[in-house]
Amino acid sequence: MDPILVNVVVGVVAAVIAWVVAITYRKKVVESKIGGAESQAREIIDEAVKTAEATKKEALLEVKEESMRAKNELEKESKERRAELQKYEKRVLSKEEAVDKKSEMLEKKEGALVKKEEQLAKTKAEVEKLNEQRTQELERISVLTSEQAKEILLQTVEEEVKHDTAKLIKELDAKAKEEAGKKAKEYIVTAIQKCAADHVSEATISVVQLPNDEMKGRIIGREGRNIRTLETMTGVDLIIDDTPEAVILSSFDPIRREVARISLEKLIVDGRIHPARIEEMVEKAQKEVEAMMREEGESATLEVGVHGIHPELVKLLGKMKFRTSYGQNALKHSIEVAHLSGLLAGEIGVDVRQAKRAGLLHDIGKSVDHEMEGSHIQIGVDLCRKYKESPLIINAVEAHHGDVEPESIIACIVQAADAISAARPGARRETLETYTNRLKQLEDITNSYKGVEKSFAIQAGREVRIMVVPDQINDADMVLLVRDISKQIEDELEYPGQIKVNVIRESRVIDYAK
Repeated sequence: MDPILVNVVVGVVAAVIAWVVAITYRKKVVESKIGGAESQAREIIDEAVKTAEATKKEALLEVKEESMRAKNELEKESKERRAELQKYEKRVLSKEEAVDKKSEMLEKKEGALVKKEEQLAKTKAEVEKLNEQRTQELERISVLTSEQAKEILLQTVEEEVKHDTAKLIKELDAKAKEEAGKKAKEYIVTAIQKCAADHVSEATISVVQLPNDEMKGRIIGREGRNIRTLETMTGVDLIIDDTPEAVILSSFDPIRREVARISLEKLIVDGRIHPARIEEMVEKAQKEVEAMMREEGESATLEVGVHGIHPELVKLLGKMKFRTSYGQNALKHSIEVAHLSGLLAGEIGVDVRQAKRAGLLHDIGKSVDHEMEGSHIQIGVDLCRKYKESPLIINAVEAHHGDVEPESIIACIVQAADAISAARPGARRETLETYTNRLKQLEDITNSYKGVEKSFAIQAGREVRIMVVPDQINDADMVLLVRDISKQIEDELEYPGQIKVNVIRESRVIDYAK
């Protein structure tokens, strides 16, 4: 055999054997690795099972503890609820017992009342029976019926009344002669009450005219700084709306409103509108208004003819130019009251200057009653005392609304003059149309009642006089009629002060001598 071939065969066989051996070794190595991985996996699984069982036991323990805790809280809450329910039951039981006791007491009282009613009924019947017996006995003794006795009694009373009436007439006649002078002066006062004057109603707004609508934007300013400055400095609300070429100033304080009006008009004329200029103009306007108040006060004292009033009181009088009461200008009202007081004093024969002074100062408290506590009467009294007015003037100021008794005839004159000025038609924010409508409604109400013949609204609507038919309305009906009319007037009409309802029943007997 060829040695080369033998070598090749041997080499091949050796290679095959080496390959088989290598494969076998690798297989054993792989099997050993797989066995190790399987054992490691089993260990991990066993450890996971143990951990899961431990976690499960811990969770079960926590659940049991939580359930025990919830159970304890529930038991505690239920005990508290039971305790509260027991308390409520006790209270309900006690209230039921109290109600039972009250019901028993009410039943007892009801029974007692029933018995008393029965006794009263019996007593009433006995009284009626005794009254009948008494009447019969009186008729038997006097040999007169009740109608005859009544007629005799009326005749006797009529004779006595005639005698007393004659005496009373003589006394009244003598008294009337003594008071003739006083009566004449009262008639003069009544005639003066019929005076009337023009009246202008004050408002709570002022309107400032603008040259053009572009001025509105300048007044408002960038981001509203100008209008805010003006409102802050004056205390007045500026209303800038669609009204063409106009700005509305709104404030209940007329002095602030006047300061704002003057300031705004000056700014519009000047054309330079910015916060610093606004402050400057407001200060100037305030000085102008103060000077105006002083001038108005001096003008009022000169118009009335009263001198020697303290300068501060004169300034407060001027301040009343910007004050209204029920729409009536306070300064014009005070001047009018001063003139009326002087006229009345001249007619009656007392000091005219003192009467005018008291009339001019009677409402001086209204100049500062928005700034100080108290009524305008008390404030006015304090001001007059502070500035050394006489006790007579102080009493007239204090008594002009009847709060205290007047101590002089001048105080009574000021009362009357104040009432005259306020009672004029249209004096208290009423136009002629509304005034006449109110008088017509007043007469319509009174004429709507049965038995009313005619009625008249007098004293500027402060009194209504009603004439009734004497055959249809007796004296007792008059009391009911005047009450019903007063009630209807209160319900249906709006009016200042009060209205006097005067019902008159007149009987006339006419005969002719032939």
